[in-house]
Amino acid sequence: MDRKLLDILVCPASRQPLALLDAAGLDALNAAIAAGSARREDGAAQAGPVREALITHDRKRVYRVDDGIPVLLVEEAIGTAQIPDFPKA
Repeated sequence: MDRKLLDILVCPASRQPLALLDAAGLDALNAAIAAGSARREDGAAQAGPVREALITHDRKRVYRVDDGIPVLLVEEAIGTAQIPDFPKA
């Protein structure tokens, strides 16, 4: 993801800065998706694995990145509290 773009992106719900989700967080997220336990904010299950994602500064909300384009829709965000093994920092 382009660093200049990342510097200006914020969470549309909380206005917190966003950062790239690290490998450990991505692994935990994809494990929850595979188990069928990862739900988006709109209540729908996340359909497929995530290859790249952005996370809020407080690590409470994840936004997927599709083909290099961040999907910054609050209803499509995934809350990390529902993922038991999600790394805190």
